[in-house]
Amino acid sequence: MLSGAGIDPELFADPDNLITYAARDRLFRQCVSRTGCQHFGLLVGQRMNLKALGLVGLLMRTSPDAGRALSSLVNLLHLHSQGAVMALRVDEDVAMLTYDAYEPGLEATDQTGAGAVAMMLNVMRTLCGPDFRPDEASFAHRRPADIEAFRKFFKVPLYFDAEHYALVFSRDWLKVRLPGADDELQQLLQKQVEALESRFSLAFPDQVRKVLRSALLTGYHSENQIAALFSMRSHTFRRRLEASATNFHELVDECRFEIAREMLRDTSLSVGEISASMGYSRASSFIRAFRRWSGMTPGKWRQNR
Repeated sequence: MLSGAGIDPELFADPDNLITYAARDRLFRQCVSRTGCQHFGLLVGQRMNLKALGLVGLLMRTSPDAGRALSSLVNLLHLHSQGAVMALRVDEDVAMLTYDAYEPGLEATDQTGAGAVAMMLNVMRTLCGPDFRPDEASFAHRRPADIEAFRKFFKVPLYFDAEHYALVFSRDWLKVRLPGADDELQQLLQKQVEALESRFSLAFPDQVRKVLRSALLTGYHSENQIAALFSMRSHTFRRRLEASATNFHELVDECRFEIAREMLRDTSLSVGEISASMGYSRASSFIRAFRRWSGMTPGKWRQNR
């Protein structure tokens, strides 16, 4: 199975080794194909917890409260998994922890996304105790024919065809004090994190892709706005991208195309609904853009898939 996904089994001799996100995607596709289990990713996610997150998980465990632990996860996920982005959104009384893949060319995002939401639930139970209960779980893929495995694990309302893979819960859980809080150990771990940052820092275009993945679905994605998130002036931001042989408009087009393909492939949303969720004022504008990217209409592309 590993060889078929292009993964050398010898990599597992050292727990510090990483495999690429694309290789993980290929492995998930093979596992689903070989087992016939359409919720394989969910089963993998059920086995993941803070220990599976390595140094990031340890840093979370020693945080003073659940909110700051989740902030560490969001900010440092790239040390554990390069190719996806997490966000924590708090609105009035509700908190939403989201997960989105941003690496182009992936096809098993439904598996990795479902697994990520399962991992979120395990992480929150570890941080807040066994009484933690979310309000709902959301999945950015179409409703499976059989959702019993999802019902059995999450035991909360489930929403499919969503914009994000997400776990929604009361913001009060963010205030829960953690029994393993340790300021001194936090400082020591932070030094290790800084050392890892220099080893595994993302290339600048990948940092922009990571930000764009969330920004494109919120309407906050002009060049000036994205440059400001990197504390740069627009001309400096432009030069940094040009030095990597790309530009902002190419990255926006690439991310839009990737999001559109995921929604067409994984969800049951209509072309009009996908167009609206991506911020297009008219479906015809989205259809023209998709034809420019792929050489065919969204409907034809979906039919071919």
